[in-house]
Amino acid sequence: MIRPTLSFIAAVLLAGLGVTPAASELTAPLPGWLAGTWAMEDGARWADEIWTSPRGGMMLGLGRAGFGPDVESWESSRIVRRADGVVSLVAQQKGGAALDYPLVVAGSDSMEFANAAHEPQRIRFTRQGQLLMIETSKIDGSDAVRRNYRPVETAPKD
Repeated sequence: MIRPTLSFIAAVLLAGLGVTPAASELTAPLPGWLAGTWAMEDGARWADEIWTSPRGGMMLGLGRAGFGPDVESWESSRIVRRADGVVSLVAQQKGGAALDYPLVVAGSDSMEFANAAHEPQRIRFTRQGQLLMIETSKIDGSDAVRRNYRPVETAPKD
């Protein structure tokens, strides 16, 4: 019996929605431009993201978000190059099950991951100058939540 992989299933689902990633996008380099410590503040609402630089086919990420003094959510993530060469975002919210989001679109300063079986269905990282933008939404872009992060200096520079 042939068992389709999750990336194949995601590609089929996305193709049905008009999203057809090129093979070169699926195996794009890991996004070194994402590495660093990032912060977002909007009134009393805040969020932090920390990403390691690519090494050994993997980047590790941590995130938390809250309101005022309270942490409302947190997650651990990784961007990995799987054995088949496909790049994938794996996210675990509040220590829950690992959710796999295969890469569907990649550019020199952006990456988009999607999986119609999870919520959110689409996660897009975009770098514009010094800002990092993270958008989550449904596959079709509806119900989008966008956050703009600024870099946080974590150590003095020589």
